Amino acid sequence: MNLDATHPLSSGLTSDSRLVRAYQGTRPDVTPVWFMRQAGRSLPEYRELRVGTRMLDACLDPEMASEITLQPVRRHGVDAGILFSDIVVPLKLVGVEVEIVAGKGPVLAQAVRTAADVERLTALDPAVLDTALAPISQAVARTVAELGSTPLIGFAGAPFTLAAYIVEGGPSKDHIHARTLMHSDPDAWAALMAWTADVTGRFLRAQVLAGASAAQLFDSWAGALSLDDYTRFVAPASTAAIGHVRDLTFVETVGDLAADPESVRRNVPVVHFGVGTGELLKAMHGIGADVVGVDYRVPLDEASRRLGGVVPVQGNLDPALLNAPWPVLEAHVLDVLERGRTAPSHVLNLGHGVPPETNPDVLTRVVNFVHETSATPSLAL
Repeated sequence: MNLDATHPLSSGLTSDSRLVRAYQGTRPDVTPVWFMRQAGRSLPEYRELRVGTRMLDACLDPEMASEITLQPVRRHGVDAGILFSDIVVPLKLVGVEVEIVAGKGPVLAQAVRTAADVERLTALDPAVLDTALAPISQAVARTVAELGSTPLIGFAGAPFTLAAYIVEGGPSKDHIHARTLMHSDPDAWAALMAWTADVTGRFLRAQVLAGASAAQLFDSWAGALSLDDYTRFVAPASTAAIGHVRDLTFVETVGDLAADPESVRRNVPVVHFGVGTGELLKAMHGIGADVVGVDYRVPLDEASRRLGGVVPVQGNLDPALLNAPWPVLEAHVLDVLERGRTAPSHVLNLGHGVPPETNPDVLTRVVNFVHETSATPSLAL
């Protein structure tokens, strides 16, 4: 399916951006940089805006969600915005009782741990999201109109991470109940995963159709799995989730003229990121992703080697070093940039999210340093 002609990728507004080029495997003249969880948490303007508003209410307020998304782009000069939202938003909109508890995370009213529980849950029709996601689409449209040539990244939680929250009833250190259900009742598990793939895939598609120039699937809890369990019980559902955006294409333009559709038709770039997933990287790429995000536990050159040296990578500054003295952080940034050169292209990011206590000025300094260093021939790595 072709994206609308007014979409930022189709119109050429973002198709030649540093981020999109890097995601396509072309190394731009300057290394692009953005930060996971850049929208919110560490910014005083975010905390001021959020006073008195619950997290999910903020996510479903198009004006507020758009403003929060734009704040770090204005402040830091990053090469992309990422929509301010949460992976459980589509669960709430489809009818699941879930709230985000401060200091804890998503908490469900009832855990889903039996075949009967799964049957009741999956009776909720994901098709309602086609209209229920209107606030998300509106937030994306508002944001894209303000971002101009800076691309917006849409995101969603991977099916396993959503399923883990659903089965555990909230955050968990080992996801023991989810892994138990996976093995003790494979049929119920497969039904749950198919449902979460449909729910989260629709969430991702709505963002892209509304104007996002890339899509990122987060599998925050996949690091709890063995490679065999991931391949057998998780990868098919992640492939299905990605499938909701894999058919979305655009034709690049040269000036005001459309180029040959056969030679320049491209898909919307898809990034797949997981936490603690160093042993799963190749399998995570295999679900249909264009780019693999790497957390801080595996050096980028080793990650690229595991991916065959042919996959664009994103990452992987250690968030803990954001609070280290600048010389320590600077050396770490240079090391990550150097290791990232072993891949076809590299988008510098954190190996997880921005810690809430991070000094925003440090993030701005990192962005400027990466841009200056990678653009200066005498300093380029």
